Amino acid sequence: MPWAQFADGLARRWKRELRRRKVGRAYDMALEIARAVPYRSRVLDVGCGNGYIAHHLRALLGSTVTGIDLARTTEARIPYWQFDGQTFPVADKAFDVALFCYVLHHAQSLQPILAEARRTLSAGGLLVVYEDIPEHWWDRIVCAIHNRKWRKRTGPCTFRGEREWRDTFDAEGFELCSTRRLSRWRKVVHPVSRRLFLLRLRACEAPG
Repeated sequence: MPWAQFADGLARRWKRELRRRKVGRAYDMALEIARAVPYRSRVLDVGCGNGYIAHHLRALLGSTVTGIDLARTTEARIPYWQFDGQTFPVADKAFDVALFCYVLHHAQSLQPILAEARRTLSAGGLLVVYEDIPEHWWDRIVCAIHNRKWRKRTGPCTFRGEREWRDTFDAEGFELCSTRRLSRWRKVVHPVSRRLFLLRLRACEAPG
C-alpha cells in the first residue's frame, strides 16, 4: 500500500474516532442534565458549540431543545440561532431551563448574560451550569492554557472559585438547588477541577 494512501486512511480513522469521542462526551453530559431537569422541559443551550448536547437532550427529554452560539451554524441538526454574545434571540419566558456548559468563563461581563437568562426563563425556571474551577496550582495552569487558546476568539477567560460562583448566582437572582464536584479526567487533554451547579430562578426575580 502506498504511504500516502495509508496516511490518508489513518487520518480518516482518527477523524472518526475524535467525532465518536465528541458525540459520546456530549451524550454523557446530556444524560446527567436529563436526570436533573423535568421531562419535557423546554431547554435553551447557550453557547451550544457543536450542538450535540442539545441533540441528545431532545431525545432524552422528549421536548424542544434550542441552541444559540456565536457561529453561523452548528454540526448537529438542532433548532439553532446565531447571537451576538449578549442578547438572546428568543422571547421572554420561552424556556424552562437555561444551560451553560463551560461557557460563562468566556463571558466578558456576567451580569448581561445572566440577566438574559432571567428574561428567557419561565417562573421557577432552572439554570444548569458546568464550570472549570481553579482549585489548585495545576488547575490554574490548565485554565491559563485554555485562556491562551480562546482569548483571540472570545476575549480573555475569567475562571472563578466555587464560592465566587455561588455568590454571583445569588446576586443575580438564582438560588442554589445543588452542586457537585465532577471528575477532572472527563477530558484527558483538559484535566481541571470541574463543578456542576443546578440553580432555580427566584420567584421575585422572574420578569413581568
